[in-house]
Amino acid sequence: MARTFWFAAGAGAAVYAMNRARRVRDALSADGLRDRAQGLALGARMFRDEVAQGQAEAETGLRERFGLVPHGLPELVSATAPRGVVSTSSTHEDSSTGEYGSTDEHGSTGERSQEGTD
Repeated sequence: MARTFWFAAGAGAAVYAMNRARRVRDALSADGLRDRAQGLALGARMFRDEVAQGQAEAETGLRERFGLVPHGLPELVSATAPRGVVSTSSTHEDSSTGEYGSTDEHGSTGERSQEGTD
């Protein structure tokens, strides 16, 4: 009876070891490494999207809380405008060209160097 038990235990350990070795071999193959890299990239992409969504929700909440313009950057008001009025229209004639004075979505002026354009 003891020999049968040890025979079954040895056979079970051998099957387990062989399956484990096959899994390690498959994981370290080119396809296995590619799958792991794709999984890592997908995880990073999902994390990035969740962070962006959280940022957008937080920004919307702050804009509502402080009464700011929902989209775009608030502009300075003139001295003659009533206090608390914020203009959302551009004072530039052509803000789509990125000329001096206009801003992009990050608030930078987008000034371009005019050197070497002759």
